[in-house]
Amino acid sequence: MADLLELRDKIDEIDRQIIQLFEERMDVSRQVADFKIRTGKPVFDREREADKLKRVKELAHTPFNATGTEELFQQIMSMSRKLQYQLLTEHGVEEEKTYSMVPELADKRARVVFQGVEGAYSHAAMREFFDDDIKSSHVQTWKDAMDCIAKGEADYAVLPIENSTAGIVAEIYDLLVDYNLYIVGEQIIKCEHNLLGLPEASAEDIQVVYSHPQALMQCKTFLEQHPQWDAREMGNTAVSAKKVKEDGDIHQGAIASRAAAEFYDLKILADDIYYNQHNSTRFIVVSAKQEYVCDANKISICFELPHKSGTLYNMLSHFIYNGLNMTKIESRPIPGRNWEYRFFVDFEGNLEQSAVKNALRGIRQEASQVRVFGNY
Repeated sequence: MADLLELRDKIDEIDRQIIQLFEERMDVSRQVADFKIRTGKPVFDREREADKLKRVKELAHTPFNATGTEELFQQIMSMSRKLQYQLLTEHGVEEEKTYSMVPELADKRARVVFQGVEGAYSHAAMREFFDDDIKSSHVQTWKDAMDCIAKGEADYAVLPIENSTAGIVAEIYDLLVDYNLYIVGEQIIKCEHNLLGLPEASAEDIQVVYSHPQALMQCKTFLEQHPQWDAREMGNTAVSAKKVKEDGDIHQGAIASRAAAEFYDLKILADDIYYNQHNSTRFIVVSAKQEYVCDANKISICFELPHKSGTLYNMLSHFIYNGLNMTKIESRPIPGRNWEYRFFVDFEGNLEQSAVKNALRGIRQEASQVRVFGNY
């Protein structure tokens, strides 16, 4: 045991020396930051860091130590960059501002578009988020809604981006990349699926049930209790309710919301038929304007990375180092580039906060491409 204690004492002494040298190195990094502030030079120099890592690896005496040395110096240089980003912010060196703070988003003249028809969950999300005085319209597809904003035919679009049961709506993530549009708000709607029919119908009359594929899946347990029913997919839950109303056939039913039942004057034949009582959908509000309200507390971004080991870790470390809470991360394949991915991240914060500015400055300098989708 005495030998082990002596070894631990030696490690403690080495650690004290490492800390002293680390603090000396950070002090030099401060001086480097001062120079870059005066000259406008960028913090991140990819070629110099690659050359530095190559040289320090060569100083190690075993393959294991060479790999460990590379990892150690990657972290030291990463911390040095973060210190320099922080000092740039403290000295008022701001990146170009593209977003504007506004007191509120919509007024009575706002034109809002949603996918589907009246009675759809997207329609409910729109009514919950906006005042009743807006001018609303609906389109067939999510892409149509994006086109309306891009062409100036509407001010805002309401789009589903995530369901608590079925997961992300991948197409919305891809559309956000394809269009130069921005997220300015979100609305969460609880999905309360019900079996709807004509006023004179009963559950015993039903032979065919229409709904969106996800709604059919979310009500699978209920549908399995009625194997004689023919479940058929439609593009939207409210469209299904509309079909039942227009066809006037008591043998048809639709799985849709209470709002759809009220809008199309249908009867609820069975309520709350989904198996997940906490099933909700998150909708985003998209605009062509880069604006956010003063109390916005969530930021959505996406970035692309070099296809190299450790790059994702380096990006995420900017949130950790600046004390920012990352609430979501998703990846989508980049078209035309096999096995390369674009990452989508949501995190808490406001664009006016220093910690957010530091993190975004670091990500912008170190990622291949970055987009801030919005602060809301």
